[in-house]
Amino acid sequence: MVGPSRRVVLIGGGITGTLTAVALARSGWEVVLAEGAHIGAGSSSRTAAGIRQQFSTRESVVGMRYAVDFFRRWRELIGGPLSPIHQSGYLFLYDDAKAWQAALERAERQRGWGLTEVETLAAPALQARFPYVSEAMVGGTFCPTDGFLRPDAVYNDAADCARRLGATILQQAPLLSARAAGGRLRSVTTAKGELEADLFIDCTNAWARRTARVLGGVDLPVAAFKRYLWFAERGEALPAETLLGMPLVVAPGGAYCRPENGDSLLMGWKHDAPDVALSFDYADQDSIEEAHDHRGGAESRAVMAWMQLAEAMPPLGELAGLSATTAGFYGSTPDHNPFLDFDPQVPNLIRLVGFSGHGAMFGPFTAAVAAALAEAGRPLDALELPTGQADLAAFRIGRPMHHGESMVI
Repeated sequence: MVGPSRRVVLIGGGITGTLTAVALARSGWEVVLAEGAHIGAGSSSRTAAGIRQQFSTRESVVGMRYAVDFFRRWRELIGGPLSPIHQSGYLFLYDDAKAWQAALERAERQRGWGLTEVETLAAPALQARFPYVSEAMVGGTFCPTDGFLRPDAVYNDAADCARRLGATILQQAPLLSARAAGGRLRSVTTAKGELEADLFIDCTNAWARRTARVLGGVDLPVAAFKRYLWFAERGEALPAETLLGMPLVVAPGGAYCRPENGDSLLMGWKHDAPDVALSFDYADQDSIEEAHDHRGGAESRAVMAWMQLAEAMPPLGELAGLSATTAGFYGSTPDHNPFLDFDPQVPNLIRLVGFSGHGAMFGPFTAAVAAALAEAGRPLDALELPTGQADLAAFRIGRPMHHGESMVI
């Protein structure tokens, strides 16, 4: 029987929470996961769900290589009926010689960190490989093992796996209060009752600042930024097979797209947005401001993203039109790396927040870090993975923020 010192409560039931629940249950912890709404109700169900290993931070490359392998072995490791990963690749495009040179140097570093499959394609080899790319593009970096995920399959399959391993998952159980004694958390109270534990884990990401206020944790610099996704119909612009085979493409200006299915293209583009970390709610994820609505006219962000992508890939200018808009919140840090660490103010609280749009793809790596922290019972300097050693200083609370992740879309 698992003793009380091995009881853990996770707060937040998205991809981070459910995969961490699996990892801890496998390590012998008695796991309770409390989700304020339903599994996947937050950012996990509203992500573009890209998964890539092309990062500028070594630890992210090492961690993402681990995550890609985990998702490729999903049915073996989690037991879901279908693989949630579609490895069509990521293609970063460049139309400027200086930016292209920086990309070449970054790709060389990525190869040194173990991502040997990343390719650098200068024009005209780029256009020969991807005929729909404009001749104005001087080069592109492509990694064929990157791609995108089915996020609903990830959090639903992971939740099912956690249950099979003995975890308890509570839905409609928002966090209401916490009880501490002797400088440590002893319990949290949710709408489903009081939950006592030896260890607590914050997996609330964009909600992290409000969660910290209840738990007594450090007020981390995790902003909540509204982000939008748009969908365009293929029409006669491209054959369905061509669309389905497209990688996730990032244009020089930062707009990106990937196939949603054989008839629809998903598009996104970050923008300046206010930090609403202390004021938004679940329902705000469904509010679409006119400036970002696909029906907002030629000046809407949706149309501007479409036009930017069409400049990089002219056939996209012939898409039949925009059909839908969805929205959610990024929990973002100043250096665009997450916090994966014990809270300095609460010694039995682990914070797994601030993914800056990368929470879905980081899920398996995050869970591995969390399990190692839980077993150690203290902060760790590094984690040894099959893909290499990850220096956890890049994800530590209180780190200097001047060496950030530059490849953020």
